[in-house]
Amino acid sequence: MKSVKFHPQSQIELFEAAQYYENQQKDLGKRFLLSLQDSILSIQINPLVYQLADDNFRKCRVSKFPYGIVFREGKYSIEIIAVIHLKRRPGYWKKRILD
Repeated sequence: MKSVKFHPQSQIELFEAAQYYENQQKDLGKRFLLSLQDSILSIQINPLVYQLADDNFRKCRVSKFPYGIVFREGKYSIEIIAVIHLKRRPGYWKKRILD
């Protein structure tokens, strides 16, 4: 199984979303992180099952939350480009692929 690397901005998005959910309801942030973790494991197991979002980038929907994970598969690792809210600012993450 390939290792997972996070774009620095994707880590910020992940923690901000978890904090938002935790502020809404006790342990909801924890449940968000667990769903995210399940999605990442699924990506590691079979990254090609997910739809192409753009060129060689794929998107995995996070179960029970309106979030998705944008990633690309490298030779030795999976790079998480963004943890996106599916109803806000589509495509904003594309500028990161130049980083």
